[in-house]
Amino acid sequence: MKSDQLFSGKFGFLKRLTRRQLFKGTGLAALAGVTGCGVKPSPFKSKISIPTYESIGVKPIINCVGTHTNRGGSLMLPEVMTAMEEANKHYVRMDELMEHAGKWLAELTGAEWGCVTSGAAGAMFAATCACVAGADPEKMALLPDTRGMKNEVLVPKDQRHIYDRSIWMVGVKMVEVETAEEMETQVSDRTAMIDVWSEVLHLSKIKLKDMVRIGKKYGIPVMVDAAAERPDVPNVYLEAGAELVCYSGGKCMRGPQSAGLLLGRKDLVQAAFLNISPHHTLGRPMKVGKEEIMGMLAATEMWVNGRDHKAEWKEWERKLKHISNAVTSIPTVKTEVVQPDRPSNDAPRLSITWDQNKVKITPREVNEQLYNGNPGIEMPYGNRGMTIMSYMLEPGDELPVARRLKEVLESNV
Repeated sequence: MKSDQLFSGKFGFLKRLTRRQLFKGTGLAALAGVTGCGVKPSPFKSKISIPTYESIGVKPIINCVGTHTNRGGSLMLPEVMTAMEEANKHYVRMDELMEHAGKWLAELTGAEWGCVTSGAAGAMFAATCACVAGADPEKMALLPDTRGMKNEVLVPKDQRHIYDRSIWMVGVKMVEVETAEEMETQVSDRTAMIDVWSEVLHLSKIKLKDMVRIGKKYGIPVMVDAAAERPDVPNVYLEAGAELVCYSGGKCMRGPQSAGLLLGRKDLVQAAFLNISPHHTLGRPMKVGKEEIMGMLAATEMWVNGRDHKAEWKEWERKLKHISNAVTSIPTVKTEVVQPDRPSNDAPRLSITWDQNKVKITPREVNEQLYNGNPGIEMPYGNRGMTIMSYMLEPGDELPVARRLKEVLESNV
């Protein structure tokens, strides 16, 4: 990443920072080889041990799996860490901060408004609250008791998933339907929202255009869960007519792992914010700090104006090719670069298979040896072989991955 890119962009999120300010503190200092620049003396004792994963007995891993929350999502961009460190230097009024952040996100993404939430699940929760209780203080105070309110959410049966707990925990009933015709017959004065899981839209019996059509006809907001997807501009779901779309901040955006984005119709997104922290409503536990809000603004700015997505893709393919070249020298080992067929974790994967009668080790055993080795490597496996997701490979990770995978397979020929 060129340093000039940090200050480019239509809205110039980082333009107000000079290069000297940008490299202050621990955000980019460690990466740039700078130490102690402008850091205030600590009022605490200096003889302390800063904990690391290893010092507390936790094993860091090379992530060949993907942007999974249970693996820590993705790693934050340096620009994100810098924005968070700058935010940590001052106090602000949170309502004022989110108001200006919402406007900023709208300008960056083309949505009417934006809100930083506690992950994509937090965005889904807040969006549901907005569709059920709106900005009505009396209704907000009653949640999750939704008696007397719109308290049903229409959802295609083949789009149900574990994350829709974030929806029904608001106190709504999930009404499953199997066809667009059935969805329309289930519309009533209790219908608060239509739920869409975009990950399986290409397989679903009910298409987005049909759900949007029904939503528009009866005045029902359509919410899309697009957690691990690319928040490209223009937004494909908002352009298609959905009112709300939810993203994870700690996946492909490489923002704070515990943050997310809710984008869409201004009145609904603003009502969603009223239903979460710092307000004393049902979503009060879903706190988003000032540092995370500013980190998400930086991540969004970088996604829209600062990152070279084509160059990133080429680099992913280069890493996979390096690993492929290392292991295909082993008899019967075959590899194939698999292009993404779903919107989530949109990056190429490497499929690795072998004849287990010749290379006498199972994929499960390979997985265990990689994880227990040094460095620890987490790599998904199936009955026939392994898969490597390129997106989470940091610079240089392809070297130990190729070396260790080759060692494990060769030792069983």
